[in-house]
Amino acid sequence: MSNEMQNNAQGKERMANMELLRCVAMLMVAALHFLGKGNILPPLAEEGLGPAGAAAWLLESFCIVAVNLYMFISGYFLCTSSFKLSRLAGLWLQVWLYSVTLGAVGILTGIMPGEEVDIHLFLTLLFPISMDHYWFMTAYVILYLLFPFLGAAVKKMTKRQLQTAVILLFLAFCLPKSILPLRLEIDNKGYDFLWYLCVFAAAAYVRRFGIPFLEKKGRGVLLYVCSCLLISGCSMGLRLICLRTGRLETRVGMFMEYNHILPFLGAAGLFAAFYRLRISGAFARLVNRIAPYTLGVYLLHENISLRYAWQEWMGAGRIHSVAGVILGTAAAAAGVFVCGVLVDMLRGLLLKGLDRLFSGISIYRRQKDAIKRVDTFFSASEG
Repeated sequence: MSNEMQNNAQGKERMANMELLRCVAMLMVAALHFLGKGNILPPLAEEGLGPAGAAAWLLESFCIVAVNLYMFISGYFLCTSSFKLSRLAGLWLQVWLYSVTLGAVGILTGIMPGEEVDIHLFLTLLFPISMDHYWFMTAYVILYLLFPFLGAAVKKMTKRQLQTAVILLFLAFCLPKSILPLRLEIDNKGYDFLWYLCVFAAAAYVRRFGIPFLEKKGRGVLLYVCSCLLISGCSMGLRLICLRTGRLETRVGMFMEYNHILPFLGAAGLFAAFYRLRISGAFARLVNRIAPYTLGVYLLHENISLRYAWQEWMGAGRIHSVAGVILGTAAAAAGVFVCGVLVDMLRGLLLKGLDRLFSGISIYRRQKDAIKRVDTFFSASEG
């Protein structure tokens, strides 16, 4: 995988297989939020799971790799690129527009309950990165701000140096919580920059040196399936222990936390499986056209005004059977994905129009030129 990965990833064209994986990861994210925030997942530490509840938790186990997968894809392509202030500014603007616009719509239409509208909410909408409106974007922006240092490091480290660094990161932030059935003070379940850094370092290692075990056909799929089955099986086993002993109630879901080793391995396996996938023609062009807008899916359905509302619109409260769990979750995830892509396409068209409109204003042109000079500076420094 290493040589093939190096050659393909250095090309200028988008890799349709990786873009398809990005779409799949975002569909999984939507499914996770439908299951969890739609109250379809019954509490693991309580009796009465039922067939529908068991099916929901099994589906959760196979989708829980999504966030790590999206992180892995981002880290894989980011680690050999140059820092671009234009990218950071564009990303910040995208997040800010979603935060403010959808937040205002939620308040004005009553989707956001009146008792929740306060100063803290307005600060969250106006400063989405600093206020952790979207935790994933906060973690990404922090990582990207540090990228001039991190990128230079991973590009120059030897295989043994990078391998050792990755092992140390996982020993500090992943393996202890994967083994110990207790909450560690620094453990934020993977909802932070520290875990993103771990995944970034692992993705950088794979990008530069590959993983021989995953080079053979079928091993990526096998690792993904086995990891997800272990997540499900271990969670149910811990549930039984909790029900019989009355202990470990707060740790029943530990195997489904992002910074547990099993969701990470599952994500790595699925990444390897899709890397071997070859798609072309009209389908590849369609995927490459859609994939750049997948972030909009997340920014739309996870906006604070919609975060706990859209699941009911998609029928979460009417799901009571195994078939309902599977088909309802698939339909909801697909619906949210399509809506998110379309909305983000409109955002892109709007910003392009505004860019043309403002291009005649001198102060706007000077700011764009200044940003381009910063981009050129960092690109030249790596040459």
